[in-house]
Amino acid sequence: MRRVPRHLFVEPALVNRAYDDDPLPIGAKQTISQPYIVGYMLQALELKGTERVLEIGTGSAYQTALLAELCANVFSVEKLHELAVQARARLDELCYYNVAIHMGDGTLGWSEHAPYDAIVVAAGAPGIPAPLSQQLAAGGRLIIPIGDDQSQTLKLTVRTPTGLEETNLGGCRFVKLLGRYGWQG
Repeated sequence: MRRVPRHLFVEPALVNRAYDDDPLPIGAKQTISQPYIVGYMLQALELKGTERVLEIGTGSAYQTALLAELCANVFSVEKLHELAVQARARLDELCYYNVAIHMGDGTLGWSEHAPYDAIVVAAGAPGIPAPLSQQLAAGGRLIIPIGDDQSQTLKLTVRTPTGLEETNLGGCRFVKLLGRYGWQG
């Protein structure tokens, strides 16, 4: 986390708060997650450096840049055009070239590049979107906040030879995951 300058991923008016352990607005009614929860989620993925990772919710691209430091390839899906464009420009400025960004419905994943060794979802969903669990490789790990629009439980799901095993990692609160297999509007 020390290699990625968080102040470059927040609005200029909030630069003095960039390193506070708080979520901050990034525009389009979205937020950059608090550093603690980002670190906690990435640690739970147990990345070794060789993985192909799917990220749902590019947002400001802060977590995307962290993933780019921790794995071989990042495939990130962002629903909002303005955030996707800003994210790509920011990642290019910082020379993160192992990241591909796709504009679309994150609840559908990005099947063209599946299977993924890890999937991280940066928005709360009512349940695990079926396409995401289907795009998870054998032994792969999926981390996603599950719950209602006010409160979620962070869940880690691992694809084992006998199916999906789920572990609760604690309470959290994220913006809504909008899409076909998420929240509608």
